[in-house]
Amino acid sequence: MCIYDRAHSAIQEAQPGDFDWDAIFDGAAWFHFTGITPALSPNLVEICVEACRAAKARGMTVSCDLNYRGKLWTREEARAAMTELCRYVDVCISNEEDAKDVFGIEAEATDITAGELNRAGYRSVARQLADRFGFEKVAITLRESRSAVDNDWSTMLYDGTDCFFSKQYHLHIVDRIGGGDSFGGALIYALLSGKSNQAAVEFAAAASALKHSIEGDFNFATIAEVEKLSGGDGSGRVQR
Repeated sequence: MCIYDRAHSAIQEAQPGDFDWDAIFDGAAWFHFTGITPALSPNLVEICVEACRAAKARGMTVSCDLNYRGKLWTREEARAAMTELCRYVDVCISNEEDAKDVFGIEAEATDITAGELNRAGYRSVARQLADRFGFEKVAITLRESRSAVDNDWSTMLYDGTDCFFSKQYHLHIVDRIGGGDSFGGALIYALLSGKSNQAAVEFAAAASALKHSIEGDFNFATIAEVEKLSGGDGSGRVQR
């Protein structure tokens, strides 16, 4: 069970105009937000739009993880808000459920509960998202659930023309919370570092795979460890 306790928090009660975007974005090249923030209140929808406009005015890259949370708002509310916000987004991050929940875009021949994924279906999902909103890139995490603790994990990146799939990891999960955020953060790092699309999706997939082996919602894996796994060394041998 997941319980959200955001009522009357500082961010939930924030008002448009509270943020000095000139100061916040000074020296920044990338702005990232998720669908959880605008779900907290109508004011947060307006604030996110404010932030996106300020970022785009400075020539920054804007990314968003759709992150639909049904306990925070309805699909209709999410669709209305995210349709507006996605006008400013360059890189969209989603999973096998969010595109369907938020925009009604569903992968064909895929049964999420049975853990059966069809890569061609996800190419179609990415293409539909990019065509609808003009995204430069669409990243999708692909989780195939064998059980609550045993999953197959891979990721995909679409650049408007080609799809790049990572290798697949067979995970025995310690803690899956933060796996998606680790993917998003690692993808942003990889793209900012100038990695190719294939190298970027491999790095991000490896980072999120490693996070599933770490208790808590923070990924303690180092860049070197992620690079080693993304390069093909999944032996698990002790590094002495």
